[in-house]
Amino acid sequence: MNQDTIYITGHQHPDTDSIAAAIAYSYFKNQKGFDTHPCRLGEVNNESKYLLDRFGFEEPELLLDARKSLCDIKLEKPLMINPDMTVAETLTIMKENDTQSLAVVDEDKKLIGMVTKSDLTDIGLSDASEGIELLKNTPVSHIAKTVAGELVYDDELVHLNGKVSIIAATQAKLANYEIADRIVIIGDDSEGQMEIIRKGAGMLIIVWAKNVSKEVIEEAKKYHCPVVISGHGSMNTSRFVYTAVPVKLIMSTKVVTFNQKELVEEAGKKMTNYRYRAFPVVDDDDHLIGYVTRDHAMNYTNKNIILVDHNEFAQSVKAIEKAQILEVIDHHRVNDFRTGQPLLFRAEIIGSTSTIITKIFKENDMTIPANYAGLLLGAILSDTLMFQSPTTTSQDKEEAAYLAGIAGLDIQTFGKEMFEASADIGDKSLKDLINGDIKSFEIGSCKSMISQIIIPTVSLILNRADEMQETLDAFTAEKNLDLCVVAVTGIVDKGSIFFMSGNMKDVAYNAYPDKEGEKHSLQDGVLSRKKQIVPAITNALLANN
Repeated sequence: MNQDTIYITGHQHPDTDSIAAAIAYSYFKNQKGFDTHPCRLGEVNNESKYLLDRFGFEEPELLLDARKSLCDIKLEKPLMINPDMTVAETLTIMKENDTQSLAVVDEDKKLIGMVTKSDLTDIGLSDASEGIELLKNTPVSHIAKTVAGELVYDDELVHLNGKVSIIAATQAKLANYEIADRIVIIGDDSEGQMEIIRKGAGMLIIVWAKNVSKEVIEEAKKYHCPVVISGHGSMNTSRFVYTAVPVKLIMSTKVVTFNQKELVEEAGKKMTNYRYRAFPVVDDDDHLIGYVTRDHAMNYTNKNIILVDHNEFAQSVKAIEKAQILEVIDHHRVNDFRTGQPLLFRAEIIGSTSTIITKIFKENDMTIPANYAGLLLGAILSDTLMFQSPTTTSQDKEEAAYLAGIAGLDIQTFGKEMFEASADIGDKSLKDLINGDIKSFEIGSCKSMISQIIIPTVSLILNRADEMQETLDAFTAEKNLDLCVVAVTGIVDKGSIFFMSGNMKDVAYNAYPDKEGEKHSLQDGVLSRKKQIVPAITNALLANN
């Protein structure tokens, strides 16, 4: 994804309205020319899965953090070399690409090492011990290639000690040279060449010659001495021969790398501990995908995000306070919201965010495709509990009728099918039910979460009341909460029952007390978490202060 990507997401523990609003608004923004992606902040519930399957949508991608990972930014291109490439070839690639370092990869493109320009230029151009040891282990073919030469004869039993001698004397004076196992550079003198071979030279590089005599080749075979005709003179040949070393002999295998999933922010902190300018970025299989530089770490911005169906940071993606929040489209209270830059904020007193999204399409004279209309309709019916919720407005009903016409659906039939398809809780644990649609709230100093479980009838949970309370107590302790409330809402019952846990549960129960002699009394007409449950719980807690 490029740096202009906009992520559109609903709240944690997403409900149908959150999922549908993200998908539909992403389509709207894409039609306007923006690169947007709908996201989710958790697993989708049964109802959402039913609607996604029915209307042909895939689940939105899971967004884990508002900060950018390395895979979210434009990295430097993944230049790489193989371990058998010579120093000379590597320096040429560095110069052509204006880079100071290159990754070394194996035949499967997996990172195995790193070389820098300083590593290459540190190779001595004399008989320094390091250069000698490197040439000792350099293939003859590499040397021939690097001196722009012709490999006239090679030998499997080559014997090199890595030292280099230039013979610029007559045959009579060869006795003054230590030649055994050396790379010997000599001119076009067949007698001198054969004498050098007999003295045990490890390799012969001939300069200023177009060919080599058969006699010289025969001697070379006897003494296992490869022969190369150089494309350069003596001095340049002696210089270039040291750059024939394969990079695998000098590369660093202790490479500072970053995985593409790492946050740019964290990568930048680690970079300060090293002197390198660029660092390789790999995938989970260690394949090179690019390079991250100090400039990347200093000049990036975090993700562009549009929030739908929520605005409270406690209900949003991790590190949302560091994101570039562009818009908010919501129908909830405004609590802890704050940004460092202007944005579009649209909040309406209405039953569903999907109703607002539908209105936006109409305001822009944009046609809603039938499958998007069906998805939005399902979200409105879900959030308003088939228009039974006190949050329902005439606008919700009006836009639902408009969407039903586009999708070719009967509202009552479709709503019944949707709730029946999503109401089965038989294979779900109580913890999963609690976690299915739960939101965090900071009420004064009380750390709380409020879950709503919507089912056909509350009797399905009342039959497991003791188990539900035990599960809720364990969940509350696990989350270290002061209060956790579970509202079990029955569509047929047109009301809710409550389970509460935490050190503030007795105070919270004042909002919805049980009838005398009962436990978990049905609270008639209590259907909306947003308009009824959250305000009532908030008032009860604040009244206790």
